[in-house]
Amino acid sequence: MTQNTVYIEYDFKVAPLQPASDILIAELGEAGFESFVENEEGVLAYIQKEEWVATILEAVEILENEDFKISFQIKEIEQENWNATWEENFNPIQVGSACVVRAPFHEKPTVDFDIVIEPKMSFGTGHHETTHMMLQHILEGDFKNKSVLDMGCGTGVLAILTAMKGANHIDAIDIDNWCYVNAKENVARNNCEHINVYQGDASLLGQQKYDVIIANINRNILLADIPSYAKSLNANGALYLSGFYVEDLPIISASCQEVALKFEKNIEKNNWVAAKYVL
Repeated sequence: MTQNTVYIEYDFKVAPLQPASDILIAELGEAGFESFVENEEGVLAYIQKEEWVATILEAVEILENEDFKISFQIKEIEQENWNATWEENFNPIQVGSACVVRAPFHEKPTVDFDIVIEPKMSFGTGHHETTHMMLQHILEGDFKNKSVLDMGCGTGVLAILTAMKGANHIDAIDIDNWCYVNAKENVARNNCEHINVYQGDASLLGQQKYDVIIANINRNILLADIPSYAKSLNANGALYLSGFYVEDLPIISASCQEVALKFEKNIEKNNWVAAKYVL
């Protein structure tokens, strides 16, 4: 992306906020929106103007759900204005007692893991349930001297926490160029020089093997890529998956079982799931 990229901003007013906001974000993500900011009134959603079409909301079923009242306004926004938008809405995120995800302008906390993120147009600040739960999994796990893949890395926040937890080789991959650039910036910002950031998808994996693979994407991509993840895991490796709903857990687990991955545990939050599988 260049600095003059133009985005379309949808300002959704949502009542009641939950679970409607989470469902709305999931369906907008499937429709092609790439960034979201949740606020007290609803959701701000962003898509590149060149990817936008007038019919983009036709497949967003929750807009027709009579249980929720959802309205929206649209405007164009220059990419350089994004920082002002998220600074107005981005509060520090506390994950357990040991981890805080914050922006550079927030006061430095006294915690074991202080992660500084400037998300720009990338996904993964810790606000969304899926990112928050994956951070929980990482905090609970043993990453000392482990090799790690963060697939669909967004801001790089998950990769950064694994580095802080002692992982010694970390690859972070995202298909979106802006996420790739932003993840590299955040990796440097947190002094995690041994994290390698790449632009691409699961086709980049090749013969590389990892002790741990983390993938916070969406159900359809996960289902397509689970076989590739299994091939890329070392013996006794762990796979952490999120980006899907509670009702999707059986099909995700079945897909993992087909490639010898065993379900170990999961975390649930507002109908979202983050699950751990072991080889």
